[in-house]
Amino acid sequence: MKNQLSNAGLRDDLMSNEDLRTESDELITALVKSLNEKSLDNLESSEFDYVIEILSGISISRAKQGFSPRETGVFIMSLKEALLEVLQEEIKNSVELYDTMLKISRLFDSFSIIAFETYIKGREEVILRQTDEITEISTPVIRVWDGILALPIIGTLDSARTQVVMESLLTEIVESGSSVAILDISGVPTVDSLVAQHLLKTVSATRLMGAECIISGIRPEIAQTIVHLGIDLSGIVTKASLASALVFAFAKMKLEVRKVQAR
Repeated sequence: MKNQLSNAGLRDDLMSNEDLRTESDELITALVKSLNEKSLDNLESSEFDYVIEILSGISISRAKQGFSPRETGVFIMSLKEALLEVLQEEIKNSVELYDTMLKISRLFDSFSIIAFETYIKGREEVILRQTDEITEISTPVIRVWDGILALPIIGTLDSARTQVVMESLLTEIVESGSSVAILDISGVPTVDSLVAQHLLKTVSATRLMGAECIISGIRPEIAQTIVHLGIDLSGIVTKASLASALVFAFAKMKLEVRKVQAR
């Protein structure tokens, strides 16, 4: 605890000293039970399984809490330093001291690698979860009118995201019984041949569900790119803005929106 608390990078905003002490006590208790001459000579000993389980749990927890790899490593290295200090006090024979310190160092190097690998897995889980959440947020299907859906696309379209877009849109078409779907690409930074192919696939899938698909948000630079790439969108209704697409959708459904004079 002294070694950890003296570290300048201690994150007391993410973990209280009491929680840190609890984790340290749990790890030390498990380590003391597993350490003996036989296990110390065999880093793969099953006696370390519980220690590794605790270390892995701590590493994953810290990865999800926002600790850095260095801050997680300090937790393990603090215990290593404390053990080496105790060994220097307890063992007077220099040969025995060197041999024991070498074994302890190798053991904790192994623990550090395991903790780091587990930390990386924890961070990957966090990143994947955040990616899924961002994808869901960035592909909302909005019911703008009875029978009319709008799906504003923000960011670059790739194969995985196109699949999410199609699934969200087709599911909403079935649930709402809508006959018009507007894909607004105002938030798509660039359109290349791959993005255009993804859009065409989405339009085709929408038509198979019996709904008309309109692409809105065609900016001048995007129009020039599409023409330059020779992409044929002649069979698809395209509009410069979402407002224009809505006007077209209203006309297709024989709806009229009029201003009413206030009385």
